[in-house]
Amino acid sequence: QVQLVESGGGLVQAGGSLRLSCATSGRTFSSYAVAWFRQVPGKEHEFLARISWSGSTYYTDSLKGRFTISRDNAKNTVYLQMNSLKPEDTAVYYCAADARYFGLDPYEYDYWGQGTQVTVSP
Repeated sequence: QVQLVESGGGLVQAGGSLRLSCATSGRTFSSYAVAWFRQVPGKEHEFLARISWSGSTYYTDSLKGRFTISRDNAKNTVYLQMNSLKPEDTAVYYCAADARYFGLDPYEYDYWGQGTQVTVSP
């Protein structure tokens, strides 16, 4: 069982930055792919980025280089660095992990965190 805990969300002005963390106590975290999603009320989870167990990364085109995903397996943590934030980035951000899947479909990920709220003011 993998338990994920997100942190780092909060209120930031447009143009600012935040770094989200996704931590787990699982001993085999390095063998899991981890993805970041976000969700606004009434909409489906939106895929943002993922990092595989080997460290390869993939981003949704809409981010245009503003977000960076990384992992520190020694700390059992995956990060999402978010720069040049916009009001439309306001959402609840989730990390998800899976031992076999590392695609874009949120329904394929077995483990999810509780989410962290990011609010970007104009």
